[in-house]
Amino acid sequence: MSENHGRPAAEPTERVVAGTTVVAPRGELDLLTAPVLSRRLDALTAGAFPDLVLDLRGVSFIDCSGLRVLCRARGPALSRGGRLRLITRSPGLLRILHHTRLAGVFELLPRLPAELDAAAVSPVAGRRTRSPDSAP
Repeated sequence: MSENHGRPAAEPTERVVAGTTVVAPRGELDLLTAPVLSRRLDALTAGAFPDLVLDLRGVSFIDCSGLRVLCRARGPALSRGGRLRLITRSPGLLRILHHTRLAGVFELLPRLPAELDAAAVSPVAGRRTRSPDSAP
């Protein structure tokens, strides 16, 4: 892990597709940056039937603080009749989830489901985002 303790915690990008909120954090998800994502996920899981997809393909590193954020968001999403899916192809993250026995807890996907990767996207908070798999 790089020793850049002064790095800002980037706001994750998000978009809504067919009632599902796709949240895409970037960079490192660690003790310094996890609170930003945690606050956003708390807000997104506060209502009834939250349907969230966390696109973790842009996450280069995750520590126990990042795992805690994922677990913390899962509880309210499920208890309110919703769901939380994780997108990752990272062998490192998949290995961490396996070793912490969380791989079977989360619904893991290698890419966005086709219905969520549609071109018609509603911007959230004035931000329009592009899927990491799409061309610029």
